[in-house]
Amino acid sequence: MRKRFLITSIYLAAIIPINLMSFADNELLSEKSSRADILKNGHLSGQEDSYLEGYIQALVNAHYYEFDVIVVVKERVVCLYNLPKNELVANSIVSFVSDVPEVTSVKIMEGEPPPVIKQREEKESARVKGVWFPQSTLLYQPMIADPREVSYSVGYRLGDNVIGQKVIAISMGDHFPIFRWNQVGPWRGDLQIGIVAGIWSVFKMGKTGHNNEFSELVTTDYLVGIPLSYAFDKWAMQMRIYHVSSHLGDEFLVDNPGFERKNPSMEAIDFFTSYQVIDALRFYGGAGVVIHSDCGYHLKPLYGQIGGEVRLLGHKSFYHRLYGTPFLAVNLRFWQENSYGIDGTYQIGYEWSKLAGIGRKMRVFAEYHNGYSEGQFFKQRTSYVSFRLSYGF
Repeated sequence: MRKRFLITSIYLAAIIPINLMSFADNELLSEKSSRADILKNGHLSGQEDSYLEGYIQALVNAHYYEFDVIVVVKERVVCLYNLPKNELVANSIVSFVSDVPEVTSVKIMEGEPPPVIKQREEKESARVKGVWFPQSTLLYQPMIADPREVSYSVGYRLGDNVIGQKVIAISMGDHFPIFRWNQVGPWRGDLQIGIVAGIWSVFKMGKTGHNNEFSELVTTDYLVGIPLSYAFDKWAMQMRIYHVSSHLGDEFLVDNPGFERKNPSMEAIDFFTSYQVIDALRFYGGAGVVIHSDCGYHLKPLYGQIGGEVRLLGHKSFYHRLYGTPFLAVNLRFWQENSYGIDGTYQIGYEWSKLAGIGRKMRVFAEYHNGYSEGQFFKQRTSYVSFRLSYGF
C-alpha cells in the first residue's frame, strides 16, 4: 500500500507541474523548448535517484501500461528492463524516457532486473500475462497507402473517370483490440486478437440527375474482420478473416434507371508480414484467398499486396507535445480477378502523433491512384488525384 501511495504521489508530482506550466508560462515557450525547459524551477534537480525512478516509472506506466516495463535509475542513468520485443514500440519508449529532465542516458537491459527490484515488483502484483483492451498502438502497423485501410478520413478526388471527375470520399472505422498476450512463443513476442470494422463512401459532386442534386452517393463498402497479429523485434505479422459487401447509393440508382444492380460481397482470409528495416523504412507484403463470393458477382480467389513506407526528418514539438514527420507510402495490389494488373496507390504527406513512431496519428497528404475502382465498379480501370485528411493508427 505504501508503495502504491508513493508511486501515485510521484505521478501527481510529475503531471501537475506540467499542467500548471501549460496555463502560466505558454507565452514563454518556443518550438525549440525541451521537456527540461517545460519543467521549470528545477522540479527534478537535486532529487535522489529513487525519486527519479518512481517519477519515470509512473510516466511509463501512464503511457505504455500494456508493456509492464521496469525502470531502474542509477546516478541519473535509466535502465529499462522488460522492454517489449517489438522494436518499434521499444524505440518509442526509449525516446520518451530520454526526454525526461535529469536523465543523462538510457540503457536497454536484457534479462531479469536486480533481485531487489524483481521482488518489489512481484510483491506488488503477479506477473501480467496479458492485457484486456490495449489502446496505445497496434502490433501490426497499418498499411497507410492501402485504399481499404481502416481510418476516419475525408478526401477530395479529381479526375476519376469511373465515379466522377469531382468526388468526395469519406471513411469511418477503427481497430478494436480485445486481448494482448505478452511474451508468447520462442521469440517472446506479443500476440493480439481484435475486431476491425470500416465504411467507405464516395459522392459524385456537382448538380446531377433529374433532381439537380449537388451530390450523389454512388457506392458504399462495408468491412468487418477479426485480425490476429504477432510482433517481435523488427517483424510484425497479421492473419485476418473478414467480410466485405458493397451497396449502390439511392441517388445513383434514381439517376441511372435501368442500371443493373449486383451484389459484390465476399469473405476472405489473408496473411501479411512487415519488416521495419530502420526507424525510417518499412516494407510489407502478403497474400489472400477469397473463400466465398456472391454468385451474382463472382470473384476469382487469389490476390496479393506489397508496399512500403518511408518517414524522414521527424521533429519533436515539446511545446505541443507532438511528434511530426513527413512520409512517403506506396501500396500495390494484384487481383487474379483483374489478371493481376497493378492496382497502385501512392501518397506523400505529413503525420502527427503523441508517441514517437506509434499510436494514433493525424495525417494530411496528397494521393495518386492508378489501377481499379471500387464497389461494383471494382473491375473497371481508373486513375485520380486526391487530397485527404485522416485520423487513425
